[in-house]
Amino acid sequence: MNTASLSEVKKELTALKPAEVLACCMRLAKFKKDNKELLSYLLFEAHNEAAYIEHVKSEIDELYSEMNKSTFYLAKKNLRKVLRITNKKIKYSGLPQTEVELLIYFCTKLNQSGIKVKGSTTLMNLYESQLIKINKALAKLHEDLQYDYQKEVEELMNGMKH
Repeated sequence: MNTASLSEVKKELTALKPAEVLACCMRLAKFKKDNKELLSYLLFEAHNEAAYIEHVKSEIDELYSEMNKSTFYLAKKNLRKVLRITNKKIKYSGLPQTEVELLIYFCTKLNQSGIKVKGSTTLMNLYESQLIKINKALAKLHEDLQYDYQKEVEELMNGMKH
């Protein structure tokens, strides 16, 4: 079976009756947890992005508080998990401002966590790649927002030099 292109799927969905579209959405939601999470975001949280960002930030806080820092290996593994969840939530939103806010928050929490990022090339690369992603997303924002977030990004960059 060949997978249809997005435009073909869109054309087919517009031809369906509302009840059939609903049935397709329900089947998608049952098929995979990610589909259900995305559908939940679109239905319940997309209308209030600020509340969604706060919800994700509290989820990040919880993940950092549960983080096992007994060994460097476990801390690194947990950090990757937090970043994977953060990126998934960013993908659901699709807005550059959400991406910037959540990645800045992730990096800030990493700085505050007490994990020695500078002692590991892997973690240093992970941190720097997040800063690169933040700067790419910043370029998509309005100038006023860019200016506000740029100060926070500079603090993150300076925080790693000391």
